[in-house]
Amino acid sequence: MNTVAINFENCYGIGKLSHDFDFNKTNTFLIYAPNGTMKTSLAKTLRYFTNEKVATPCDQIYTDRVSKYEMKINGVGYKKGEEDNILIIDPEVTNYDASNKISSFLASKELKERFDKIYEELDKQKAEFIKKLKLVSKSNDCESEIISTFKTTSNETFFDVLDRVMPSLKSDLPKYSFRYNDIFDSKGNVQKFLAKHQDDLNTYVEHYESLISKSSFFKKSDNSFGTYQAGQILKSTEDGSFFEAGHSLDLEGDIKVASAKDLKSLLETEIAKIVDNQDLKKVFDKVDKAIGSNSELRVFQKAIEQDNLLLVELKDYEEFKKKAWIGYLSEILADAKALHDFYVSQKEDLSVLLDMAKEEQEIWKILVEQFNSRFHVPFRVELANQQDVILKQDLAILNFQYSDRKEQPSVKQEKENLFNNVLSRGEKRAFYILQILFEIESRKLAENPTLIIFDDIADSFDYKNKYAIVEYIRDLHELENFKIIILTHNFDFYRTIAKRLNLHRERDFCAFLMAVRDDNGIVTLSNGAYINDLFNHFLDRIAEQQVFVSLIPFLRNIIEYTEGDDSDEYQRLTMCLHRKTGSDEISIDDILHIWRERFKKHQNKFDEFEGGDKKIIQLIYDTADAIIADRTINEIAIENKIVLSIAIRLKAEDFMIAQIPGLNIDEIKSNQTQELFKRYKLVPGKDDVKIKIIDKVAIMTPENIHLNSFMYEPLIDISVHHLVNLYSEVSSL
Repeated sequence: MNTVAINFENCYGIGKLSHDFDFNKTNTFLIYAPNGTMKTSLAKTLRYFTNEKVATPCDQIYTDRVSKYEMKINGVGYKKGEEDNILIIDPEVTNYDASNKISSFLASKELKERFDKIYEELDKQKAEFIKKLKLVSKSNDCESEIISTFKTTSNETFFDVLDRVMPSLKSDLPKYSFRYNDIFDSKGNVQKFLAKHQDDLNTYVEHYESLISKSSFFKKSDNSFGTYQAGQILKSTEDGSFFEAGHSLDLEGDIKVASAKDLKSLLETEIAKIVDNQDLKKVFDKVDKAIGSNSELRVFQKAIEQDNLLLVELKDYEEFKKKAWIGYLSEILADAKALHDFYVSQKEDLSVLLDMAKEEQEIWKILVEQFNSRFHVPFRVELANQQDVILKQDLAILNFQYSDRKEQPSVKQEKENLFNNVLSRGEKRAFYILQILFEIESRKLAENPTLIIFDDIADSFDYKNKYAIVEYIRDLHELENFKIIILTHNFDFYRTIAKRLNLHRERDFCAFLMAVRDDNGIVTLSNGAYINDLFNHFLDRIAEQQVFVSLIPFLRNIIEYTEGDDSDEYQRLTMCLHRKTGSDEISIDDILHIWRERFKKHQNKFDEFEGGDKKIIQLIYDTADAIIADRTINEIAIENKIVLSIAIRLKAEDFMIAQIPGLNIDEIKSNQTQELFKRYKLVPGKDDVKIKIIDKVAIMTPENIHLNSFMYEPLIDISVHHLVNLYSEVSSL
């Protein structure tokens, strides 16, 4: 991926943006975009070309405008989703989950193929078995319901459960004819009903056991012979072969049974005595009536009406659920045994492969440890289901160990509570970065060439975590497989990235860019500036009028720090920035004299500046006029914005001083523009339009003039065209 060319029109507020990124000279391009310029719109448009399901780029406000979204990689047109080699990293997308990527780099291809071959056959045989089990149980989801019934740990599989219950399966165990979900419904309505009517259920069971104990036919003991056991004997002998072979049954009370017909008649009579007992029936009818009033329990009602004695089993709901599954599995015992035998035969090989995988690859440990050591968050991350992730490609389960002042919490924090109620926005974004690590590492090992777009990746981070991000981006920058475009509206982050990655600039090439947007929405990516110290850069150019004027606030700060704000030189420089008595008398030579006294090594630069007796206020106005007359005005140049800001404020003060009667301007010692504005608003007959213009002056200019308090960003973010318009408005006052 050597070149990426984009050509966008009318895409989410971008009127037009066309640019070629040449990655032959750098692996990373850095773009600073002031708020509202194009950063989010560019990322959103580029997202269209990924495999994500996103809308077609358009102008969401002016829907009739025709949009263009073209991208070429290495000169060839790139179609949406053509390959998975574009990755947009946007920390606002907090629901991103890359855990499914982890498995792709935790084991070698050869090891995965061996494991997959075993698991493919296991899954195939399991699927056939589940079909048969579903016919017996009529369950909606046999596999998940068996696992949830018998599992003892969260990561147990169907085979783990089968392995544990296999010794309990027998051909002569109870077999149930009811539909599994009629009794064990997914909503838990039956269980709720039984809990609500537990007293009636206990009474029913007590009556049943009392009848059994008094029966001459049935017996109540540790190994009870009850209605169910009798029914099983009947099923076993109903084809008559037992009796036809000459066998007979001798029952207690000198009762001899010599045919299936006689046995059936006898058992039905004895069972009827139990089931039709009036006391037992009375309790059953009460339960049955209560069930009938709940429409969600109709299938359950039908099941117990067909077999009243199910209520006996349901006294212990969870235990009966296990008993039912044991019964269903026992009905297809031969199939269960065959599946289990195959699993056991493969289990040892699977175990060996898992051990090999653990030794072979532990990249996840490196990543998690890298996250834990680099990012400052109140939790540590661990991968819980290592084995399943390594080879089965299960989604990763990440555990979070919260700690504060090196103390463990008294209550274990679940991920959802931790992220919804405990962590800050920046800490949540740190977790997002962990997921991105998995995503990028999977691409790294797959050797997929990828264009990565970082969209304000460090936003909302504190400085410690911001520098952790910078460190990781620097690591990626050194890899040829990745080409990176970093978008940011944070100028401090912009400068840091440019320096840490050592992004270079030549006469015809620059890897750090600044976005400029005109009034028609046309966005231009120009060569960046102000990466290094601004003032050294300006002092070398002090002979230029714009630079000379824009450095007056800087010189004033130096005097303030070295001699104090009551010194004559400080007051003289203040007269250049505020209208005072004597402002019109200060010449360019007066200011040059102060420069020469303070910056002796730049004497030759000061000698180049021609000014003489020309007054400094007039120089400021002339320089501002030249800037607004320039049809090719540089949108990025800070010196233009400082000059315009100074000139705007001076002209505004000129106007207000002339309008305020009886004013002694030298009485105002601080915040002069604001104080003048307060007094001007009290002048009778003031013009509301002019009030609004001066209000804009008070809002837009202060931080642009007091260089000791600005961090470059206010001047870079503000459009020079806004200042040009405001200068024209103030001049018309």
